[in-house]
Amino acid sequence: MDIASVSSLSTALSQAKSGDAVGTLMLKKAIDIQEQSALQLLQALPQVASNPPNLGNSIDVKA
Repeated sequence: MDIASVSSLSTALSQAKSGDAVGTLMLKKAIDIQEQSALQLLQALPQVASNPPNLGNSIDVKA
């Protein structure tokens, strides 16, 4: 290999590394945005009315 090809290979690998880093950062940002959206949706859900204490204590297993 001559020096010019080694130099161009080094430049290409450096650009690939920075491209991968940018892609990873964008993926992390997208995941953070999705997490925030999911939390907002969960907080927007109406509160479930609690059942009286006597409900749900026993199960009728006879058919």
